[in-house]
Amino acid sequence: MNSPLPPRYAVYAGSFDPVTLGHVDIIERGARIFHHVYVGIGINPDKQTLFSVEERLDLIAQSISDHANVTVKAFEGLTVNFAAQHDAVVMLRGVRTLSDMEAEFTMSLANRALAPDIETMFLMASEKYSHISSSLIKQIARMGAEPNIERLRKFVPEPVIAPLLEKFGQSVPKS
Repeated sequence: MNSPLPPRYAVYAGSFDPVTLGHVDIIERGARIFHHVYVGIGINPDKQTLFSVEERLDLIAQSISDHANVTVKAFEGLTVNFAAQHDAVVMLRGVRTLSDMEAEFTMSLANRALAPDIETMFLMASEKYSHISSSLIKQIARMGAEPNIERLRKFVPEPVIAPLLEKFGQSVPKS
């Protein structure tokens, strides 16, 4: 009789500044494949971010609250170390474009050299999210005004809209 496979854990790491619908799509797809997904918000002291680590933790948690097998944590240092701390066998990576793939391929080779027991799994971005980037979202939010709320709904989860607009001094109308 075959023994059941042990639980398999994955890590999906990034800056998530802000979290997008593309990120949420990768998280949800990973949560269907693995027993548990750890979403890691990498803390890079050299990188200027729009949202604080605490804000990003909260926004992601709100955006994926219906997934019991997903945990959001912040970490410093190498992603492979974060993955190893959580017994992850896979690091999930979302790929939108061919240029993403080139950069991700290089990173996966480095990660494999650092942690040969942890695989990298690439999930292609869903077609409807392949054009979304955090910089695009910030540009849309900067433009302000009420019509941008509807525009932003195409790119970011609902809990992100008001805080994003507020970062750019835009008021969010009460519904």
